[in-house]
Amino acid sequence: MKRITFAVSINYKVSKEQSYTNDREMQTSGLRSVFRSLQYRNYRLFFAGQSVSLIGTWIQRIAMPWLVYDLTKSVFLLGLVGFAGQIPTLLLSPFAGVITDRWNRYHILIGTQILAMLQAVILTVLVFNKSVEVWHIVLLSSFLGCVNAFDIPARQSFVVKMVEKKEDLSNAIALNSSMVNGARLLGPSVAGVLLATTGEGICFLLNALSYIFVIWSLLLMKVTPFEKKETNNSVLTEFKEGFTYTFSSIPIKYTVLLLALVSLMGMPYTVLMPVFAKDILHGGSHTFGFLMGASGFGALSGAFYLAWRKSLTGLDKVIPIASATFGLGLILFSFSRYFPLSLALMVIIGLGMMLQMATSNTIMQTLVSNEMRGRVMSFYTMAFMGTAPFGSLLAGSSAKFIGVPSTILIGGISCIVGAIFFTRKLPEITKAINVHNKKEGIYG
Repeated sequence: MKRITFAVSINYKVSKEQSYTNDREMQTSGLRSVFRSLQYRNYRLFFAGQSVSLIGTWIQRIAMPWLVYDLTKSVFLLGLVGFAGQIPTLLLSPFAGVITDRWNRYHILIGTQILAMLQAVILTVLVFNKSVEVWHIVLLSSFLGCVNAFDIPARQSFVVKMVEKKEDLSNAIALNSSMVNGARLLGPSVAGVLLATTGEGICFLLNALSYIFVIWSLLLMKVTPFEKKETNNSVLTEFKEGFTYTFSSIPIKYTVLLLALVSLMGMPYTVLMPVFAKDILHGGSHTFGFLMGASGFGALSGAFYLAWRKSLTGLDKVIPIASATFGLGLILFSFSRYFPLSLALMVIIGLGMMLQMATSNTIMQTLVSNEMRGRVMSFYTMAFMGTAPFGSLLAGSSAKFIGVPSTILIGGISCIVGAIFFTRKLPEITKAINVHNKKEGIYG
């Protein structure tokens, strides 16, 4: 009997140890799966450099509207500055997409980062000299918008070059989003503290310095020689090819249209946040920073969820759910007058916004052919950022007449309406994606 008991005891211990080992292996495997794109050297460099640079970018994004509102006390001018910073993206993106497909995307990226750093340096000097005026901010915002028109499609298209296996592409895009939103979580919080203690000048200076890291990381990369595309077609002809390609694909077409609607009606809530923080919640710059930080936390959570996913299956269904979540968050937020509740709702808003944006990006990058990638991603840029200036101007104008909460409420309702329309088209979208994946040999 003692021998049996002893044997059972040993088996139990062995079983328990094996179970513990298996659990550890599963946890390690899950962690590796989330960060699997970091196995590629160029992507690791890009991830590290951008992680630092984007914190600076978000610090400036928070400081800029706060400076405008502090100088003018005008909701309309807040919208105008947002419009000026984003309208070049809409106007130049079609041209930028063609250039991205023709030129070396690596060199375009280095150039755009240098120009963006120059913009931050000029802004820093103006603020420290106490000579900054609204027209300076409008002009510099427009300049940065021109830079972004080339930077975004080049950066989105370059991800494919850094990640060798196509099955890791969705993970790279999700990690890219987690990087953006990690910075979005940290940047506003830092900006809130800096605005309250040192002022806007330090915020712009830190952004200028942060570009050094991403430029250095790009220069350290080992990139395959660029094969220049020989073509006799005009820019207009190639733009038409990109337009036809984009809107003849059912999944890409409806993804772009929903993204454009959400960007037009929902995204401008960020432009109105300084007013909401100061006039509705009766807070200061730290209130504004915490609100944007909470949105960043929600977005980061969504990005990690997408990075954790091992399968592309069902991503098309995530898009309308994310849009509806974003819309519902905006609706509830518009009624909130209690700071802790507003923070919780900003987490939901950030989650829904990021899930829709990153999932749309993944689906488009998976479906598009490499020779059309720059042009298709320029339409993604136009939908995501190109419609935003009109949204900023519309939000600033409507907030002046109907108030900030009502403007945010209308934006939330619009997002839900768009999600319902997309859901009705979902069977066609899913069928087209399955046909494409089968043809390309993509499973899961």
